[in-house]
Amino acid sequence: MATRTRSHKAEKVIERMGKKLNRQMVGSLVGCVHCGNCAESCHYVLANPSDPTYAPAYKADRIRSIFKRHFDWTGRLFPWWVHAKSIHTDEELEELKDIVFGKCTNCRRCTTNCPMGVDFATFNRMARGLLVSVGVMPEGVAVVSKDQWEIGNQMGVLKEDYVETLEWLSEEMQMEYGESYPGIPIDKMNADVVYSINPREVKYDPRTISDAAMIFNEAGENWTMPSEGWDMTNFGLFSGDDDLGGATARHLYEKVLELKGKKLIISECGHGYRSTRCEGPNWAQMDVDFPMESAVLTMMQYIKEGKIRVDPTKNDIPITFHDSCNYGRSCGMTEEPRELLQMVCTDFRETYPNRAENYCCTGGGGAMSMSEYTPQRLKSAKVKADQLKATGAKIVVTTCHNCVDGLADLIKHYKLDMQVTQLVNLVAKALVITTPKVEEVPAEAAPVMAEATALAGRRILVADDEPDFVTFVSTVLEDNGATVMKASDGNQAFAMAKSEKPDLITLDISMPGKSGVEVFELLRKTDETSQIPVCIITGKPEMRQLLYDRPVPPPEGYLDKPVDEESILLNVRKVLKLATD
Repeated sequence: MATRTRSHKAEKVIERMGKKLNRQMVGSLVGCVHCGNCAESCHYVLANPSDPTYAPAYKADRIRSIFKRHFDWTGRLFPWWVHAKSIHTDEELEELKDIVFGKCTNCRRCTTNCPMGVDFATFNRMARGLLVSVGVMPEGVAVVSKDQWEIGNQMGVLKEDYVETLEWLSEEMQMEYGESYPGIPIDKMNADVVYSINPREVKYDPRTISDAAMIFNEAGENWTMPSEGWDMTNFGLFSGDDDLGGATARHLYEKVLELKGKKLIISECGHGYRSTRCEGPNWAQMDVDFPMESAVLTMMQYIKEGKIRVDPTKNDIPITFHDSCNYGRSCGMTEEPRELLQMVCTDFRETYPNRAENYCCTGGGGAMSMSEYTPQRLKSAKVKADQLKATGAKIVVTTCHNCVDGLADLIKHYKLDMQVTQLVNLVAKALVITTPKVEEVPAEAAPVMAEATALAGRRILVADDEPDFVTFVSTVLEDNGATVMKASDGNQAFAMAKSEKPDLITLDISMPGKSGVEVFELLRKTDETSQIPVCIITGKPEMRQLLYDRPVPPPEGYLDKPVDEESILLNVRKVLKLATD
């Protein structure tokens, strides 16, 4: 029988698999008895009951067959008996890519329900890493990994933009509480706490940083944020690239050591907490001497010790909680968020099932970066949407930024009457501030712009095809002094931008005519409009990477729908300030 030719990439995948096998991996690869428990626990299967290819055992067998053919004695001797099968072509690698990236979020719910202890997520991550090593991966995974390798964070935030945002947030707090207010210390030596964040916070939701700063300052904490090495997320966990995982974790650890910080506090992010505290030291091959702690525990400790006071009646609407897969299933942190929630709200309602049995937000495992799999991800999100809807809550709280995006996406898709937020936002809202605010003084003594005229003289174009949303945003901007122009499709938006030359454009991604992405690139490439700052406001976060992949400068601002008045004003004022610096 003629030997079948194997592609170079396929050869490298098989070779590398042999180097990745360990006792845990092999135990899971040989332990499956095909009992079907995993199928009943997987949200992909529950949402697609007629498609057997979503079953964890089926997906695992595609990886297991390669292992058996090349590394298990049964597959080498009796391949037909144990369904051992090699991989030969690049097309087969692409098919495997769609399985390990597109049909699994590595949530590990199947693992907790497996009577044999098979950890599908562990060797699914291994398979991802094998494919990544030969360049077979979704485009979004490649882009995010490149940013984390080259720029030091997974969203490509430049150091000057990061530092400028922290300084701007400090100025906002000092305007409210006086020039002596600590604001956000940067690169402070010998701090008791070094605070690390998810780059999504500085790029899309800086209010979470402000809220954390208020809590630290109210507690009298000796804290700081580093100017570099601040990203506690780690795309190596999602991509299976241990080299990237190690380099990213080492960057953060070394910065804490350089600042001589005593403790690393990790902001709310499930995969960031897991990769930094649990996996990072192994990937980085470092003995980490300083303690690492989730901000959830820090905030709860501050309340218990009386360092901060909270008033739960400030959060008096129905609230439910979503357990992040990495916090709950992978790291066992299920009770602490609930204990903190009970301290800062008055109407907490459980989802069912919950804790380690909770369903994935459907945005885990890096899924939000893989736009090609969005339709099947959102279809599978119906399981989570039904779970949230049954609570009757108006707010769903989560301790993970990936979950914020995943939940916001499904809330919009399934038209749920709720918003998503995080514990730091609820704690900050419930905070009883002891620092007195700066009293208003006559304009001639200290000319401070009144809130109602904060945007006076600014001309802003609001481009969106949802009339209710346009009315809401326009009202917020006009109430703060802006002159608002409105466009309901992409062609109209570009024409108005060219003729009116507004000070700022808020732009939706999905619109009739030209899409927001097309309009954005056209604005940047047209001389008359290239310098107009743009703030993207969209309900399609999975498409955000398209904006940053364009051969033009990125947008000055970005917000995910749903938005509130505070977030609109915060981001618009930031963009306008940056545009005039």
